[in-house]
Amino acid sequence: MHDETAHTLKPGPDDPVLVGAAAALRDGALVAFPTETVYGLGADARNGLAVARIFETKGRPSFNPLIVHVMDREMAGQYVTMTREAMVLADTFWPGPLTLVLPAREGNGTSSLVSAGLDTLAVRVPAHPVAQALLRAADCPIAAPSANRSGRISPTRAEHVRAEFGDTVPIILDGGASDVGLESTIVDLSGSEPFLLRPGGISKEALEAALGEELVAPERLVSEIPTAPGQLASHYAPAASVRLNAGAVDVGEGLLGFGSKLPDTSGPVVNLSVHGDLREAAANLFDGLRMLDAAGVSCIAVMPIPLAGIGVAINDRLQRAAAPRN
Repeated sequence: MHDETAHTLKPGPDDPVLVGAAAALRDGALVAFPTETVYGLGADARNGLAVARIFETKGRPSFNPLIVHVMDREMAGQYVTMTREAMVLADTFWPGPLTLVLPAREGNGTSSLVSAGLDTLAVRVPAHPVAQALLRAADCPIAAPSANRSGRISPTRAEHVRAEFGDTVPIILDGGASDVGLESTIVDLSGSEPFLLRPGGISKEALEAALGEELVAPERLVSEIPTAPGQLASHYAPAASVRLNAGAVDVGEGLLGFGSKLPDTSGPVVNLSVHGDLREAAANLFDGLRMLDAAGVSCIAVMPIPLAGIGVAINDRLQRAAAPRN
């Protein structure tokens, strides 16, 4: 097991302390690490409970998709479908401050919480030597948003992370000041046109020069298309309707349960957490909705989820799923 005592470590790219940090990461711990853009709050992208801990630690109000950090283009190809445009941009700008949103490979092994239940995945190859060394030592995809509390200023030094989280984050790898100091540019290549979802460390002009075509910028997007996942009131919704705060289950409904005491039902049941653990419920949320949808029910009855801690994010997601459809 990893040591839960907080540490700020200053490894070189080949320092043995990275082995311990990588082991802690694989064991489910959060590890803050430097990239050339800002410091990231990392978890093994395959571990749903660890990913849920990211949202819990940041106080993130909703389950927005996370960026998955990988070693290189070949590793990215294990998790997403690398389109022709993606290969061009990857060969030109990776490693570097560019995130690509691409179709997720079926059965890629990452937690559905990473993609917020969508069929796309955001991937990036960081250029910082410590980030690269951590990825090599951990040998796993690392899901990582910026290492700050939600809504706060992004950190560009290890001391920013420690000031933000104190001992909540057990391991912080100190790689000095971030060179770019601005979040990565995000380009969505999952559709028929390349969309610039977020400006960042690589300019729109440089991307267009590499692609040989124009990017659709946020100001040109029609209002029905969100510039980033999670902006629509009704989003990530299953085919079945969703009924919240259900104390009983009607005939023909599936049950999304929480806790040890469930209402009687003859229909399909998915319990997010038998023990009433909100982090476990968060990790199981998207898979649970998909399972009940696949069962063919017309409606999913959802038991009340406490509005505390990460339960706020769970309820935010469920309210979006239950919102009126267009």
